[in-house]
This record gives sequence, C-alpha cells and structure tokens, in this order.
Amino acid sequence: MKFGIFYEISVPRPWGPTTEYEVYQNCLEQVRLADELGFDQVWAVEHHFLEEYSHCSAPEIFLTACAMQTKNIRIGRGIVVCVPQFNNPIKAAEVAATMDLVSGGRLEFGTGRSATWTELGGMGADPDETKKTWDEWTRIIPKMWTQERFGYQGRAFSMPQRTILPKPLQKPHPPMWVAVTSPGTELDAADRGMGSLGLTFGGFREQEKKIAEYRRRIKYCEPVGSFVNEQVNTVNFLMCHPDLQYGAKTGQRLAGTFNYMAEQLLAARQAYPTRSYPNLGLLPALRREATSAPEGSIPEGLCIGNPDRIVEVIKNWESVGVDRINFLLNAAETVPQQEVLDSMRLFAKEVMPKFADKKQPVAAGSAAGGS
Repeated sequence: MKFGIFYEISVPRPWGPTTEYEVYQNCLEQVRLADELGFDQVWAVEHHFLEEYSHCSAPEIFLTACAMQTKNIRIGRGIVVCVPQFNNPIKAAEVAATMDLVSGGRLEFGTGRSATWTELGGMGADPDETKKTWDEWTRIIPKMWTQERFGYQGRAFSMPQRTILPKPLQKPHPPMWVAVTSPGTELDAADRGMGSLGLTFGGFREQEKKIAEYRRRIKYCEPVGSFVNEQVNTVNFLMCHPDLQYGAKTGQRLAGTFNYMAEQLLAARQAYPTRSYPNLGLLPALRREATSAPEGSIPEGLCIGNPDRIVEVIKNWESVGVDRINFLLNAAETVPQQEVLDSMRLFAKEVMPKFADKKQPVAAGSAAGGS
C-alpha cells in the first residue's frame, strides 16, 4: 500500500485580498511535509468556475511548484480534462513531458472529461462529445511522447507530421490513469490498460466487486499506451489524532464540509439530457454522505479517528484490492493548519510503518521511478 495526498484546493468565502494565496501556501507546506514523511504522491485536480469547491484551474503550475520544493514525492495530474475546449492534446502532451523532466521523472498522468455543467457549459463544450474526445486523446497522447514524428487524422483532432517536444524522462512514458467517478468508468480504464483513479465511496464489499471486475477485464485489454498500468488508486479523507473520538469528530466535519460543497455542484446530466452522462456519477453519493450518516457513527471506509482505527480501515481497503490511497487533508480550511500537519506526522509515525513492507504491483514498462 502506498499513500499520497490529493488537492481540490477549496477556498472558503469571504474572499479577502490574500485568501487564495494563504490556502495555496498551506497546501505547499503540506506537500513539503508529505515529502519529508515519505508519502508517495501528490495529486491535483483541474476544475474551472467552481466557487469555493475548487480553485485549482492550473494544476500544472501548482504541481510544478510542488516538484520544485520536494525531492521524492510523485506528481499526479488528477486529471487532464481531455476535451478540446479545455485542453489541446498537443499542449497537454508537451506540458506533461516538461513536468516529467523538471520533476526528475515523477509524473503520473491522469485523464478524464469533466462532469459538471458549470464547467462544460462555461467552456462551451458539447456533453455528447466528451467521452469520444477523451477516448481519442488517451490514444494519441502516448504516441506523441514515444514517436519521433507524429501526425494524425481523427474525428475530433487532426494534425500534420511534426516533432512534438520535449519527450518525457520516464520511458516509454509516465503511467496513465482514468478518473473513476461514475459507475462503469473503471471498466473503460481496464479496457484501455489504464490505472483506476477513483474515490472510495460505498462500502468495502461494493468496491471489492468493482475492483475484481476491473482486474478481470484488464487482463484482456488493448492498452492505449506502451504498457499496462493495473493499479487501483483511491481518494479518502485523513484525520489522524491520538484521541479516537476527537479524530473522528474532526474528520467527519472535514468530510461533511467537502460533501456539502460538492452537493452544490450541478452535474451535466441534471442540466443537459445526454446519453454520454447516463447517471449523476459521484454527486449523489456525496449528497448522501453529507446528510445521512447517523449521529455518533463513523463511516466504515473513512480514514479518520486514531491510528489503530485507521490501520484497520486501510487493511480493509487493502483486502478488497486497493493499491494506493490519496488523502484529502482539508476542505475550505475547516481544520486548522497545525492540526492538519500534526495529523500527517502521526499517520506517518504510527500507520505508514504497518504497510511499509507490503509488495507493490509495478506498472509493466515504467521507468525512472515508475509507479
């Protein structure tokens, strides 16, 4: 089991002249500490227009800052929105390769297509087309990294033969992932030989079934890249405190704040009737989490409480097939910065050693640090 941290970069109102600056500086301080403590990876989302929920519209800049202030922690684009109104695939390939070079071969490349109408409508994207362009982008970007010259005639994108530079340090290229927030997307990841970058909502048994089917399907995949990344990477909340009840109460406040903000988002399916988004994805789960947890109970899958409880929770996630867990450390600055840092230190001291000797699956073909 490997552990990382995950950023939406939520910024609470009221916004003063330095509010966003202070939140970003808190995040960078957490990343520096995570690197010192031995966390394996840091991920950052790409979101646009989502007031308070996420002010992370240029994750490549934030993650490059992370790389420049750390030595070992891997840098995860979680995710590149593979929709032409958001990102050009040539530029996405170039930026990713540059990030891999300046970080010393530490990039993890996540892909997705966005799910909120606020973003899709704001960018002028057609929801009926996003899955098609995502599929096209995931097939051509690894070729841009590995072929000396690349040309392409496709449905949504075409270009003449050109040399796309620079090339990534990791050979043949960085590990590739798919954001899994809707039922069935894990199977899209498996069919393409890509890692599953999902969220651990739902009970252990529910996730076990999904992971088992992902593992079965990926055995027969046609990889879009030069190798298969068969790892399951999930997102959770972390609040580790010596006192079980204090850690649980603080952690539930953290999770509740995040889920409440997510409840305000408008899913594409709610605003635009399209078969490309057949369901509401993660949002209903977040809404249930925000309102339905019995008072005094601790949700079974959340990494909140004291070290002993968190160890048992992680063992359960490990038993159902999870390879990595990335933690949301805060939401809208609900938890004071010093408590966040103390939680990270206690987790690294009391929990991480329990999993240090576990053998990790390696993405075949990865190099320069790989997965």
